[in-house]
Amino acid sequence: MVGFLQAQNCSNYPASWRHPESATDFLTADYYQRIARILEAGKFHLAFFDDRLALPDIYGGDHAEAVRNGVRVVKMDPIPILTMMGAVTTRLGLGATCSTTYYQPFHVARMFSTLDHMSGGRAAWNVVTSLNDSEAANYGADRVIDHNERYDRADEFMEVVLGHWEAWDPDAIVLDKERSVFADPAGVHRLDHEGRFLRSRGPFTVPRTPQGRPIVIQAGQSGRGRQFAARWADVIFAIYPNLEFGQKAYAATRDAATAAGREPGSYRVAPAAYVTVAEAQAEAEEKAAFIASLARPIDTLALLSEALNYDFATKPAGEPFTDEEMASISGLQAIRDRVVTLSGNPHPTVEDFVTYSRRGTVNEMPHFVGTPPPSPMRWRNGSRARPATDSCSPRPTCRAPTRISRASWYPSCSAAASITKLCRADAQGESRPGKHAMIAR
Repeated sequence: MVGFLQAQNCSNYPASWRHPESATDFLTADYYQRIARILEAGKFHLAFFDDRLALPDIYGGDHAEAVRNGVRVVKMDPIPILTMMGAVTTRLGLGATCSTTYYQPFHVARMFSTLDHMSGGRAAWNVVTSLNDSEAANYGADRVIDHNERYDRADEFMEVVLGHWEAWDPDAIVLDKERSVFADPAGVHRLDHEGRFLRSRGPFTVPRTPQGRPIVIQAGQSGRGRQFAARWADVIFAIYPNLEFGQKAYAATRDAATAAGREPGSYRVAPAAYVTVAEAQAEAEEKAAFIASLARPIDTLALLSEALNYDFATKPAGEPFTDEEMASISGLQAIRDRVVTLSGNPHPTVEDFVTYSRRGTVNEMPHFVGTPPPSPMRWRNGSRARPATDSCSPRPTCRAPTRISRASWYPSCSAAASITKLCRADAQGESRPGKHAMIAR
C-alpha cells in the first residue's frame, strides 16, 4: 500500500483542508511525522509525495481563486520532509517526485542516494517530466517543452542517473586504516556522458546504497508516457475508473513492458483508490458524504487547467473542443485520453472533462466506504454489496456512470470490481505479471 501525500495545505483531495477536524499545522515537521508513524503502524509500504513546481494559476490566467480556495497552493520541497519522516520510522518507504525537465541528473542522483543511505535503504524517486507553462515560467522558460521531447530528455536523464548510481562497485569501500586505503580506485567509475540533451562527467560522489539504488516510480498511462514507465519504472501508478478501462490499460502497460524487454515480475502496478472507514457502515457513509460535500467547482477547474496546461475558463461549458484544441493539450494526456474513452466523444466539452475526469473530487478514482475487516466494505453508490469471501472489498452492484452536476459528485462504481478481482487473486496466491498494490489517497 502506498500513502499518496502532498507537502502542502491539503491532501491529494484539495477540499480536505476545509474539513472542520483537519489539522492546521501542515507547515511543521510534527505534522508529517505524525502521518509517518500512522502509515508505518498501518503497515503501509510507502509514503509518497506528489509534487508540482508551480501552484495552479492557469485557470483564468491568475492565481487568486486557487489561493483564495486553497487548491493545492502550498508546495514545499518533499525531500527535507521525507528526511524528517524517516527519522521517526524504520520500515516505511520514502518516495518523492522530482522533475527531469528542470533538475540536473547528478543532483537528483545524489539527493536520492543520500536519502537512501540516511533512511537505511527506503528511498524512492517518482520520475516526472513536468507538464505546464507555470512550472516553465518559474524556471526561466517561456513555455513547457513539447510532450514527446520531454520524454526523450527523460529517457536520457534516466540513463545518466542510473549510470551514476552504478558508479561505485558494491565492494569499492575498503576502509583499511593501516594501509590508508579508503576505497579501491578501480571500483569507482567515471560516467563521461555526453548526449543530445545532457552532459555529466562524474565520478559520482555517493557510494552504492543499501538497496543498490533507490526505487523508481512512474505514472505514465498514455502513449509516450506509458512507454517511458514500462521501460524504467519499478512501480507504476495508475488510475482505473472502471473494470473495462483498467483491463485495457493494464494490458497496454504489460505489452509495452514486454516490448521494452522487461520481465513480468520486474515491476508492480499500483491503482489508486480513496478509502473512508468508520466503526459502523452508516457512520462511514455519513463521513464519506460530508467529505464529498466539501468539494467546490473551482477545485476541479483549477486542477484540470493545471494538469492539462489549458485554461478551461476560456471555453463555455457546453462547447466541444476542436481537433486543434485537443492536440494542443500538452499536460497530462492520460486525463485527456481517459475523458475521450469514458465519454465516447472525441470532441468533449468542458462539462465532459468535469464529469468524466472527476478531477479534484473523492470520486476521481474508486472510493471504498465501509468498516474495518471482517465486516465487508461497500461501494459508495447507495446499493448494498454481497458479502466478501476474503479480506478485500466485495464486488459491488454496479450501475452506469451518470453525468454529474457542479454541486454534487457521484462515482462510477465499476472500478471496485477491478480492484476486488486483483485483491482476490493476490489472496489466492495467483501468479500474474505485475501484481498490484493499492494507493490510498
